[in-house]
Amino acid sequence: MNDEITPRQSSATFEYLIANDNDLRFNAVVKAIGSQRIAPHSEYPLKVHPADYFFDPAKGRVLHEWQLLYITQGEGEFRSTDTHPIAIDKGTIILLRPGELHSYRPAAKTGWVEHYIGFAGETFDRMLRLLNFDRGHQLWKIGPNNELTHLYERAFEIASDKKIAQQPLLVGIVCHMLGLLNYAVRNHAGKQPTDRRLEEAIEKAKIIMERRVTEEIDLQKLASELNLSYSWFRKTFKEYTGHAPAKYFQQLKLRRAERMLAETQIPIKEIAYSLGYKSTEHFFAIFKRNTGFTPTAYRNYGRE
Repeated sequence: MNDEITPRQSSATFEYLIANDNDLRFNAVVKAIGSQRIAPHSEYPLKVHPADYFFDPAKGRVLHEWQLLYITQGEGEFRSTDTHPIAIDKGTIILLRPGELHSYRPAAKTGWVEHYIGFAGETFDRMLRLLNFDRGHQLWKIGPNNELTHLYERAFEIASDKKIAQQPLLVGIVCHMLGLLNYAVRNHAGKQPTDRRLEEAIEKAKIIMERRVTEEIDLQKLASELNLSYSWFRKTFKEYTGHAPAKYFQQLKLRRAERMLAETQIPIKEIAYSLGYKSTEHFFAIFKRNTGFTPTAYRNYGRE
């Protein structure tokens, strides 16, 4: 698989949120959520953000909120008030603290993909203090983490819907993210490099499966792409996830099918085809065996 960021791919998706009086009662609000894909030798940051968030990397900026920034592709550098530029690459988490001067940018030769979420309030201040994230380190190399990437994507979906009562749900997602960061940091600290490499290989496999969920996948070829023997890959994947790779991939397809059935009116035949099932009958049989419902019954459940 080629994860290289190619020219003319720079893009940004984001939502900047305004909390109402009811949201502020929780003393925790999400203020921004987005991502940027920066192609090599491209302008950074893209000139599409509000003035409070746009910055000149040479001068830096100060935010009035926390931000959790996750670099999933490429490499670059970061600096804050008391540090020289620090090289960073994919799999790095950056915690930006309110009131602190900071700057970061992708390397011109690679570009990068970043995901970010901004949040503020006494509830978050206390949580970060209890987790000892309120001072000291700001950078952690946690490697590829499919669950964390999915949370960024889910938060963006919720923010984009612009429905009422979105803030408590977004706050819950940020708490989940901080819990994942704490878990990754505390557990990686005691691991041998070999253990970390194995875990990163499995996480990368999960991310690739997620990206290819609408395709058929050759798991032996996937293992080869990760420079792993298939027998070792299958054994280790099951140890880490509780599922053999083929079973895990099937569960990803079924989870996507459940969402499409519940949230869209796409015909069931088209859903089966889009997810790579051999036939509608094959899709019906697998869906019923795993969920206890036929796709039709699942779609109609709760609507009658």
